[in-house]
Parts: sequence; C-alpha cells; structure tokens
Amino acid sequence: MDHQEWTPVTHASCDDVPGPFYHGTRIRFQPGDVLIPGHASNFEEGRVSNNVYFSASMEAAIWGAELATALGGAEGRGHVYIVEPTGTFEDDPNLTNKRFPGNPTRSYRTRMPLRIVGEVADWQGHPPEVIRQMLDHLEELRRAGRAVIED
Repeated sequence: MDHQEWTPVTHASCDDVPGPFYHGTRIRFQPGDVLIPGHASNFEEGRVSNNVYFSASMEAAIWGAELATALGGAEGRGHVYIVEPTGTFEDDPNLTNKRFPGNPTRSYRTRMPLRIVGEVADWQGHPPEVIRQMLDHLEELRRAGRAVIED
C-alpha cells in the first residue's frame, strides 16, 4: 500500500473497510458474546478502556493476544477471535501514524460492542524471546513517559 494514498478511517467512512476483523485477548469468549467498552485495559494498569480495539490484520490480533496474556500474568498464549463490529469505528490513534505512516496494522477502535463470531484456533505465535523484546520495549516507553494511551 502506498502510504501517500492512505485515507483515515473515520466513523463516517468505516463502512468501506473490508473484514474479516480480529481481536486478540487473554480472556476466553464464546461465539455470540459481545465485547464492550468499560473494562480494564490490557495495556495500562488501573485504566478503564473507553473503546474496544480490533484489527483487520491477524498479526496485530496475535500481538494483542500475546501481550494481553503476558501483561495480565496469565498462562498460555491467549485467544484470537473473529469479530464483527455492531456500529461505527475509526483508526486506532495509538498505532496510526506512530511508527509507520498511515495505519499499516489496520487497527481500529469502537465504542460500540464487537460480536464474537468465532475463534481462530490455528494461529502461529511469536517465539518467547520476541515477545520478551516487545515487552521490554513497552517498558522502556513507559519509563520514558511515551507509553501514553489515547483512549
């Protein structure tokens, strides 16, 4: 994708974004369950999230599952779900235009529920040393005061 052609995804333009969509977490859900805002953040202790985050990229959802599991002190590798937005959504400002121009991770957020459609059982996780590197990087950002979550 040529990042100069990137157009932000807004609540008004999200209908043009093709799925499937994914959500990675440490929590077990069943098809038909809904994810709603107002729960503890996986990424910042003591924060209640005003949004539910998801992606059109399986890779981003895998990172979500692995990081939520590691940061939550849970065992295992977490869960990756196929989700369906029930309302409008927008680019995730925590990733959009941060390390790379545009939204290459195709990550979004919504204040509306996400419906669990199914679970992806056969996803391939990252090696433990790669997860450790990412956790160390997140800790460095926190120590430097640059781990601000815009929610």
